[in-house]
Parts: sequence; C-alpha cells; structure tokens
Amino acid sequence: MNCSGLKAGLVREAREVGFAACRVCAPEAVPEVPGRLEQYLDVGYHGQMGWLADRADWRGDPRVLWPEVRSIIMLAEPYTPEHDPLEDLAHRDRGVVSVYARGRDYHDVVKKRLKRLARWLVAQADCAVKVFVDTAPVAEKPLAAAAGLGWQGKHTNLVSRDLGNWFFLGAIFTTAKLEPDEAEVDHCGSCRRCLDICPTDAFPAPYQLDARRCISYLTIEHKGPVEPDLRPGLGNRIYGCDDCLAVCPWNKFAVQARDQRYAARGDLVGPSLMDLAGLDDAGFRQKFSGSPIKRTGRDRFVRNVAYAIGNSGDPELRPAVEALTNDADPVVAEAAQWAVQRLK
Repeated sequence: MNCSGLKAGLVREAREVGFAACRVCAPEAVPEVPGRLEQYLDVGYHGQMGWLADRADWRGDPRVLWPEVRSIIMLAEPYTPEHDPLEDLAHRDRGVVSVYARGRDYHDVVKKRLKRLARWLVAQADCAVKVFVDTAPVAEKPLAAAAGLGWQGKHTNLVSRDLGNWFFLGAIFTTAKLEPDEAEVDHCGSCRRCLDICPTDAFPAPYQLDARRCISYLTIEHKGPVEPDLRPGLGNRIYGCDDCLAVCPWNKFAVQARDQRYAARGDLVGPSLMDLAGLDDAGFRQKFSGSPIKRTGRDRFVRNVAYAIGNSGDPELRPAVEALTNDADPVVAEAAQWAVQRLK
C-alpha cells in the first residue's frame, strides 16, 4: 500500500475505532518545545511536578524518546459534558469533580482504542509502533497542534474548530512513513474568557500557566498543604477544575462523547461533602475503583474536601470537618482546623 493510501485507510480506521479526529505530523515538527520547556522549568511554574524536568530531553524531542520514529499519529477522543459544569459551583454543600474524572479512567479507555488502531497499522504496513496516553514524556499538545488537530489556546489546552476543547489526546509513534498534515493556526483572537475566569489567577500571561496556582494542579498533583491565600479560590472544587475549558466559545462546535464509559457516574455529580469527609482509606479505594481520582489517595482527596467545607459557609457541615481535626494525616488535620475556623 502506498503512503497516501495507507494514510487514508488509517483515518477511516481511526473513525471506525471510535476516535473523532486523526492527524499526522513528523517527529521533527515541534522544534520550539525544548526551549519553551526549559523556560517553563526555569521559572518554576511546574511546582512539584519533578517528572517534567526528569525527562525533559525525551519530552522535548520525540526522536530522543524513540530514535526510529518516522511519523506521529495524533488522535482526539471527545468527553463533552452533558451540562455546563460551572452550574455545579453554586451548590456549596456539594463537591465539584472535573468532568473528565466523573466516568471511567480515560487512560484505560483511550489506550485500548489506540492499541486496536496500532494493530491495524502494523498489519497494513509491517511497521513498529508505540502508543501513549498522557503517562509518558510526550509533548502531546504541541504535537497535536503540529498535526492540525487544533491549537493551544490562551489557557494552554488544545482547542479545535470542530471539537471545542473537551477531548483527550492519544498518540501513536510509528516507523511507518505517513504524509503529515498541515499545522493548525491560532484562532483565539482577542478573546480572553479563559484567562479572566480563573479563580486563582493561574495565568501570568496569555499562553502561560503557573501550575503552582492552578486548581487542577493544587487538588491533584500538589502534596502537602495548599497556601492559605489560595484556598478560598478553590471553592467547592475537590478534584480538578474546568472553568477555563467551560467558557471557551469554540465549545459551540463540541461533539458528544462517543463512549458511554465517559458518562458521569451519578455519585460524582455534586457528591455530598459531608459524606466524602467521612471516607477512610478502604472506603476511598472502594468508591473510586476504576476512576482517575483513585491515584491521588485518600489523604489528599479528603484534604480537598476539608477546604471545600471551609469555603461552603454552611455551619451544618461543621461536625463533619471537626471530626477530621485529629486525623492521622497532619495535612488533613490542618485543613480541617482551617475549615472549622472559616465556618466560625
């Protein structure tokens, strides 16, 4: 099969497998990434995410990660919510979980789909492949922009004129030679809705994110206590944040999620803060089995719940958080003490 025929078949198979979009770029298509990553690390915007620095050379150049790679296939997987997640912020006695984490863990779902597509490619082209879903040192967003899936918006997430910004990215590295697509250009214009809505001012400038102030980072990646001046900005967000994604005007073109496993679990849409505060380690593991939330661990999650209770202004939640003031984890105990003082 010639190069163009293989590419056309790949795109058809990708849609058959379930992906909403499939584009290709060359491994040398992102020469700007090493310099941008170095600047990001130098100013410390990565916070405690030391893994960004540990494999910066791999992340900066796909050919360092895998010297044999000749083409990179980038794929989009929608997880568009059924309602506006910003509406959930008004219910202060309830926790808000980021849309992507309300259903099945996307790592498992996307990887299975990628492997199925990769097997098809190997059968057609007798090539080698490697698949990646957000767990390897791969610059997915710049590569996706270079492949034409979208562009990195002012909130640094990928935006598409066809899909909005509610979609996951998957990558297939291959030794097969495929015709690359044209890179997408920036269509943000003068819009700055994503920057202005951020509750913790995590954007020092358009296209720059200081993770140390980002609610997604603070509630998921950050270990230890959150700085007291940032805690009120968390509101009732207990795992992640969707504010900058939710206000993007390009979401008028968002498509529905094709996989029902991304549908929100009923118990993760506005879960009771009072109930969540009572979770022990066993209860946490049982409740979040198969969910990306599980990887944060009970202590970090309940810390977030305590902050949310402190921000709720609801005195009826005070007994639930008072019970945590003597928690075995000192960070949870301190968060609970802070919450009790707030509710007083």
